[in-house]
Amino acid sequence: MYEIDMLLQGFANLASEPLPLLLALIGVTLGIIIGVLPGLTATMGVAILLPFTFGMDPVSAILMLCGVFFGGIFGGSITAILLKIPGTPAAAATAMDGYALSQKGQAGLALGTATLSSCFGGFLSVFMLIFLAPLLAGIALEFSAAESFALAVFGLSIITSVSGDSLVKGLIAGFLGLLLSTVGLDPMAGFPRFTGGFNELLNVPFIPVMIGLFAASEAFKSLGQPETRAEVKVYIGRIIPPWSVFKGLIFTILRSSGLGIIVGIIPGAGADIASFVAYNEAKRFSKNPENFGKGEIKGVAAAESGANACTGGDLLPMMTLGIPGDAVTAVMLGALTMQGLQPGPLLFKDHAGLVFTLFAGMLFCYAALLIIGLSSLRLMGKVLEMPRAILTPLILALCVVGAYAINNSMFDVGIMLAVGVVGFFMQRWDYPASPVVLALIMGPMAEASFRRALSLSGGSLDFLYTRPITLGLLTVAVITLALPLLRYFRGNGGNGPTADGAAAGTVGSAK
Repeated sequence: MYEIDMLLQGFANLASEPLPLLLALIGVTLGIIIGVLPGLTATMGVAILLPFTFGMDPVSAILMLCGVFFGGIFGGSITAILLKIPGTPAAAATAMDGYALSQKGQAGLALGTATLSSCFGGFLSVFMLIFLAPLLAGIALEFSAAESFALAVFGLSIITSVSGDSLVKGLIAGFLGLLLSTVGLDPMAGFPRFTGGFNELLNVPFIPVMIGLFAASEAFKSLGQPETRAEVKVYIGRIIPPWSVFKGLIFTILRSSGLGIIVGIIPGAGADIASFVAYNEAKRFSKNPENFGKGEIKGVAAAESGANACTGGDLLPMMTLGIPGDAVTAVMLGALTMQGLQPGPLLFKDHAGLVFTLFAGMLFCYAALLIIGLSSLRLMGKVLEMPRAILTPLILALCVVGAYAINNSMFDVGIMLAVGVVGFFMQRWDYPASPVVLALIMGPMAEASFRRALSLSGGSLDFLYTRPITLGLLTVAVITLALPLLRYFRGNGGNGPTADGAAAGTVGSAK
């Protein structure tokens, strides 16, 4: 079978060059630490480390960032179980039963179950990625400029799903991203636009913008918060769950992993939604649903396997179609682009060996997560005691070094800091950052593809409705846009937008 042969070749490539494996180990460790620290997310961790991967080969760079991604999603469960403080939004469901188990003196059982469930869900999602991604990429190879335009419009429509609690604010943020995407060189004619005479803006400094939005803004936010120092005084006890307990969790983990993969493939629905969907279904299938929320181990297993199974699903549309479904995959998309790799169907055609080496490395990341996770659970509790007075300057220093390292330019550092300030006020006023990044990525693709399609059709707009795939994608985009809007107006009793703009139907994914 083609996929198995290529995967074995990928393992052989990694075995002959151990550096990517070492960097993946470092990435997983850093990801767990980032996930453990409340307020730091997997997205923030990937954004901070992204500039430090520029000098690496593509496999090493992407595997290190994947390690941070996977470790960051898992790490949030440790604080959720020990302190009832979800380190990441995805761990919120874990906190409900995990903390209750800690209160009963079974913190070790909850932590061990969370680790095993996370890795099991992650392994399944990567295997799904291995077998489905080439199939989807093969279909996408038939795309021309018209289909690429429709795909970009579909990507932009996802803004409605990553807008968080306010659809209106999400759309405003997306519009801001589209405006920013027009700065630089015209994609067809090649003349400068809106650069104000700054040559540095001929290509929008995308990575400093991401660092500013996702990392510097969080650091600025923590500057205004009072010092807090967590105290971990929980009895942990045995970590590896006994077989008599684990065998009763197998079906819950399998079902939750399947749900997590499906949720991950849906653009805009991230690990936080996957964990709650899996938790809810575990409760619905349980013979004792009244135990959930009071220390039910199946609740921990379901939430963690669902959240981590979402990672492979997240990567599927990003790698095969070039569409990031959420913030963390948007940053990963930027990482692939900066390595000279264009995510999409051609990635599987032109760099199949590299792609399957990455898949093999992702399986290694989850194996590393299992070993590091189980062996470091007691130590990670100590990380929680790091004072904010040390952590915040450290994050800001990494942001500055990272932004400068891209082009050795203080102009990029200025962009990062300015965007960080903008991101701080966006957070303060509940404007989501993900739509800005999504629009920055999809805007140029939509513009260039539309103008190429228009040129090929001799100025006619027929390509919008005469090509089946284009028409289908545009229809899905319209539906994606319309459904949240309908829920928005229905949520207001048909009276139109309210002042706060709360959209009942919007979902957020803030990993």
